[in-house]
Amino acid sequence: MTEHQYLIESLPQFKTARVLCIGDVMMDRFVYGSVERISPEAPIPVFLVDNEKHMLGGAGNVVANIAALGAGETTLLAVTGDDINGREVAAQLASIGVKAALATANDRFTTVKSRFVSGGQQMLRVDREKSQAIGKDVEAALLASAEAAMADCGVVVLSDYNKGVLTDSLIAGIIAIAQKHGKPVVVDPKGTNFARYRGATVITPNRKELETATGMKAASDDDVRAAAMKIIIDCGVDAVLATRSKDGMSLVSADKPPVHIPANVREVFDVSGAGDTVIAAFATAIAAGVPMLAAAEIANIAAGIVVGKIGTATTRPEEIIDVIRSSQMSPAAGYDITAKIMNRAAISEAADKQRALGRKIGFTNGCFDLLHPGHLSTLAQAKATCDYLVVAINSDASVKRLKGPTRPVQDEHARSLILSALGMVDAVIVYDEDTPIETLKAVKPDFLIKGGQYKLEEVVGYDLITSWGGQVVRADMEDGFSTTNTIAKMAG
Repeated sequence: MTEHQYLIESLPQFKTARVLCIGDVMMDRFVYGSVERISPEAPIPVFLVDNEKHMLGGAGNVVANIAALGAGETTLLAVTGDDINGREVAAQLASIGVKAALATANDRFTTVKSRFVSGGQQMLRVDREKSQAIGKDVEAALLASAEAAMADCGVVVLSDYNKGVLTDSLIAGIIAIAQKHGKPVVVDPKGTNFARYRGATVITPNRKELETATGMKAASDDDVRAAAMKIIIDCGVDAVLATRSKDGMSLVSADKPPVHIPANVREVFDVSGAGDTVIAAFATAIAAGVPMLAAAEIANIAAGIVVGKIGTATTRPEEIIDVIRSSQMSPAAGYDITAKIMNRAAISEAADKQRALGRKIGFTNGCFDLLHPGHLSTLAQAKATCDYLVVAINSDASVKRLKGPTRPVQDEHARSLILSALGMVDAVIVYDEDTPIETLKAVKPDFLIKGGQYKLEEVVGYDLITSWGGQVVRADMEDGFSTTNTIAKMAG
């Protein structure tokens, strides 16, 4: 058994988790583009928009992470305005299978945070929000919904972004209901008065929040332990899970020695929503019956994954497993080429990240059954057109439908590994459909590269890629090479 095999074995338990989340839901809007000139109207940059993405933020990102982690049931209680953004929040929650009871407040609008990103850097953030406390009628509706949902949940999450939903009286009411039902309460806190969370099981402040709430430094391990103990004693909570950026996390409770968990970050790209991932992974694990320390270790790994993604991202169990397994490899084992093999969700995230960095994405597809010089020539030409090359290959079932029952000669796993070993290939994905259309939609490349024997109108996906401003590039073909002919020669 590997050192952290117990964490891998914990992840299948997530499907039994039932999580109830209450908090401030919002929409995170990421606008990507470029700045190439200064406005003639004023000494300010002109931001040329390329594309934008709308993602669930705040408590919405918490439940999106919980759902992505495979929880059996996720419920969100929150407040939106009677506006188009509130309706988009509801639609996105429904699309990921989250049960939502969204109270509509006529005196406020749905919080939207718009971030403008160029070259991988945020240039400007624009917030649209009203953060006054919700009315007593809305508060009563949330309490009633919490009471109705409490018996069936395994843990309660309070996601506090200080936008007026989690009033002192609502927090006290929800914690009282949770205690009556014997449910643990995990809180992502805001503000300086953590006593308002009295009775919670665990709170998860970051370093700055811990320092602000206690008036104490939180630099060293001993500093964090002392500040966390002050919170535990003064505010009446059972434990503190403090997130410390590059220094990892610290789990401090009144009756056990503190545990300091080193950071598990491979690359920091965007820290937006990392705290949401921490509380989502930790709470899901707790709801699944995972011990608190193991839950914290899983949350630490999950946080290290999402800060390497674009925007308010989520993580999936298979990504956590990959990190755990890769950490067991000795340096002599070398680079794990299987990291290039991705599913559709992962390839979409990877493409978004490349776009945010201002890099051009290329896409080519085929069976690639027996790799020959013709394939290598096409791949080399494809790579020459772009910064990041995605190769999509037909699954075994798809190849059989296209080529007949004797094909493929090599199964999809072998074909994926061979392609991943090529330096010119940046990502590989297997698709089961007869055409790569759905994969093209997920990647949204700048260039679709196909062999020169095809006319433009014959290229599958031509209409699709041109619809978002991409283009088809035809590669020159190497004469005398084909998989079919190679197999025929082998047959004698």
